[in-house]
Amino acid sequence: MYTFKKEERLCSRKYLDLLFKNGSSFLLYPFRISYIFIDLPADVQAQVVINVPKKRYKRAVDRNLLKRRIREAYRLNKQENFYNQLPTDKGLLLFSIQFVGKDKYEFEFIQKKLIATFKRFQNLIQPNENHQ
Repeated sequence: MYTFKKEERLCSRKYLDLLFKNGSSFLLYPFRISYIFIDLPADVQAQVVINVPKKRYKRAVDRNLLKRRIREAYRLNKQENFYNQLPTDKGLLLFSIQFVGKDKYEFEFIQKKLIATFKRFQNLIQPNENHQ
């Protein structure tokens, strides 16, 4: 339940291009979220990629620290705050978490903001289910 396996990571260049060219996005500081549903049978509900820009954080140590904190917050909260609210009939969710903040935030702040991001995402996809 509290794992983050290889199948849950978005690594395919083809799907990354599809996500960033055709996907929808929203901003909830310090994250920019891009997402798209694709019709593909998979063992997992969502595949995610986490990105911290080199332009803003020149030192790899800083980028890796932020990526570790985001991954850990995602891993701990994905099941109860994210997967349980995803529609099962839309297919696989490709999901991108881009860090756009200017500071290195503590884990508690990142976790709180990621949970708020999951709730905002749920509010964005919920009206679409009612109209179909």
